[in-house]
Amino acid sequence: MGQIFDNILEQFISQFQQQSGLEAIAVILALAYVWLAARQSIWCWPCAFIGTSIYTYIFWEVSLPFHMLLNAYYIFMAVYGWWQWNQPKSKHLKVISWTQSRHVIAIVGLTVLSFVLAYSAKSILDAEHLYLDAFITVFSVFTTVLVAHKVRENWVYWAVINASGVYLYIAKDLYLTAVLTTLYLGFSVYGYINWGKEQQAKPLTSE
Repeated sequence: MGQIFDNILEQFISQFQQQSGLEAIAVILALAYVWLAARQSIWCWPCAFIGTSIYTYIFWEVSLPFHMLLNAYYIFMAVYGWWQWNQPKSKHLKVISWTQSRHVIAIVGLTVLSFVLAYSAKSILDAEHLYLDAFITVFSVFTTVLVAHKVRENWVYWAVINASGVYLYIAKDLYLTAVLTTLYLGFSVYGYINWGKEQQAKPLTSE
């Protein structure tokens, strides 16, 4: 058993060392984005803009079509997020929460949309893990909007999305990205707690 584990570890290290420098830059920027977002720093958005531009190219190279489109969308959302968070103080966004019923409706609708999207693309795209790719993409699009509007539960969505992403990225030999996504799980907890502190400082707002 020990020999088998050693072989797996050696193979992982070997493949990890082969990761591109471009991916390393994207990982660093992605880490900066989520850390700054958790601290509600507007500088998270420039990091997102550059990092997702790189990832758009990377995912095109490894045949993850939905992820490629997702990161192209992230580029747009980085601009939108910067604008949204840069409003005058009188219009400054506060952290809010959604009702449970609103989340249930969103989850059911997004799950159905993910399935339909993957099923429709199956005859056009010859890609592995198409359903998982679609699931992560659809929920990420939605969750990024929650971040831009400072809905606290976005961090819960990210935790589920990132847990799914770890498996997908390992399957596609994107080991740096898999490690990054694992770290995101910890940031999801940090972000949820940190954003909650602002809510505790004032009456809880729900929408």
